[in-house]
Amino acid sequence: MSNLLEYKGYYGTVEYSAVDKVLFGKLIGINSLVSYEGISVNNLKKDFENAVDDYLEMCSEAGIEPEKAYKGSFNVRISPELHKKLALYSALHGQTLNSTVEEAIVQYVT
Repeated sequence: MSNLLEYKGYYGTVEYSAVDKVLFGKLIGINSLVSYEGISVNNLKKDFENAVDDYLEMCSEAGIEPEKAYKGSFNVRISPELHKKLALYSALHGQTLNSTVEEAIVQYVT
């Protein structure tokens, strides 16, 4: 993941604005909008880490639980025909639908 920043279990994008001549990004995997910017890679990384720390501090002060970047569940929309094929495949192999989908994703991303 060469184009992502990571700090305290949070990940952020790295983008460049040619108009503003600045690097910028935002945290991914959470609903809250947390952004950062910098004029160099080191500056961007420092602002990213400060943004994560500020987010965690804000949550603490407000008495709310910070969002977890990845909870391990998400919704996927597929065609009814593919859903049927997946369910039949799972049943024939003695697996749950979730375990079949997880297995397929592991094979795809590794």
